[in-house]
Amino acid sequence: MQELFRRLPGVDQLLDEPFIQALMTALPRSLVLGAVRQTLDDLRDDIKKQAGDAGPPDLSRPAVLARIEKKAHELAQPSFRRVVNATGVIIHTNLGRSPLAEAALQAIETAGRNYSNLEFDLSEGMRGSRYSHVEGLLCDLTGAEAGLVVNNNAAAVLLVLETLSKGKEAIVSRGELVEIGGSFRIPEVMASSGAIMVEVGATNKTHLRDYEEAITDQTAVLLKVHQSNFHIIGFTEQVPVADLVELGRSKSLPVIEDLGSGSLVDFSAYGLIKEPTVQDTIADGVALATFSGDKLLGGPQAGIILGQKGYIDRIKTNPINRAMRIDKFTLASLEATLRLYLDEEKAIEQVPILRMITMSYRELRKKATALKRKLTPVAEGLAEVDMADGWSKIGGGALPVQELKTRLVRLLPFKITVNDLEAWLRLRPVPILGRIEHDRLVFDVRTMLKGDSDFLIQALTELAAKEIE
Repeated sequence: MQELFRRLPGVDQLLDEPFIQALMTALPRSLVLGAVRQTLDDLRDDIKKQAGDAGPPDLSRPAVLARIEKKAHELAQPSFRRVVNATGVIIHTNLGRSPLAEAALQAIETAGRNYSNLEFDLSEGMRGSRYSHVEGLLCDLTGAEAGLVVNNNAAAVLLVLETLSKGKEAIVSRGELVEIGGSFRIPEVMASSGAIMVEVGATNKTHLRDYEEAITDQTAVLLKVHQSNFHIIGFTEQVPVADLVELGRSKSLPVIEDLGSGSLVDFSAYGLIKEPTVQDTIADGVALATFSGDKLLGGPQAGIILGQKGYIDRIKTNPINRAMRIDKFTLASLEATLRLYLDEEKAIEQVPILRMITMSYRELRKKATALKRKLTPVAEGLAEVDMADGWSKIGGGALPVQELKTRLVRLLPFKITVNDLEAWLRLRPVPILGRIEHDRLVFDVRTMLKGDSDFLIQALTELAAKEIE
């Protein structure tokens, strides 16, 4: 082992190599230096781990230089990059949730390349409000009196409660104390807002009288949290929003509903489970409704607050609102997305997640057949390629029990394990993510975007060549 350690070249020796000098003309010097040091560390670890049939690492100069080059190109890859989502989960929280519509992407580019009227009223020639660009649209689409947009829905709930119930009681059903992504929970958000949470009812059943009996002179709001990311079945009962609003009116208390995902489209019209739309909630008379911009809406990350003008005006003047405000890119892409909803047919066609959710089985079958045709010759000798029916998920904490029939393209590898195949595709410069089912690597064509199949073909071509070698 000591002899192997002595054979390792020094950092300065490697930096003097013409090959490394050439590499530093193509990549930043600091990055190549980091690759040299990491490669030497890796080789030291390999030497320490050598045992049995594994043998010592190849310490020849060409082999070491090749490892440095590979490491340098790995380090040159951006950490945040495009992936191919073939998992079948449409609103995939870990993969960036909703891909944006082309109109939204164009709006972001325009906002980034140029100056804009972000906070300038062109008609008056004076300072304006950034919220004016989307508030009118949101009101027109939902029937709300006023609106406000912050950086995400958790922030929206926090801001609403901090404004309306700080130091006072907020009544909420036990069956609605949900946990959202990243282990954040409604009780924790409420505590951070300064509201005093009062739980009523049971996990499975909450009655109107439970709210009524809990109201005191310290009560500030009645909070309803839509069960958008889970579903309780069996012996259950929830208080309809309209009934809770009626109780709130009789006690002069505002009702706030956190819709979570929030949708402007009635998906039951497309054969899916009925999910309350934002328009339904506003029509029920809630004082305020909150929801996400990057889930069922299919826009950028944002927390949208809609409702009665008096409450919205109070929230706008809360100093915390400044810390939660959206930037020009979010604003531009949100406005462009909302404008598509002025024509629902256009929204279904042009908002990617809406198109995926409503995609017909016939279209999916056609898409899968085309992918199989492309993969079969590339995978020859490497894996069997076939198709099967399967199920997609909407994801993102939306419509948790809704499954969408889909068509899958599957790979059954011959010479390597399915786990090795999955890792090979996941570690490509453009990572390809599928799912493993019944010892096959499965690609759900519902969530594959235009051009994704090219990356898959390239990755399999490289793997086939590697196997031949």
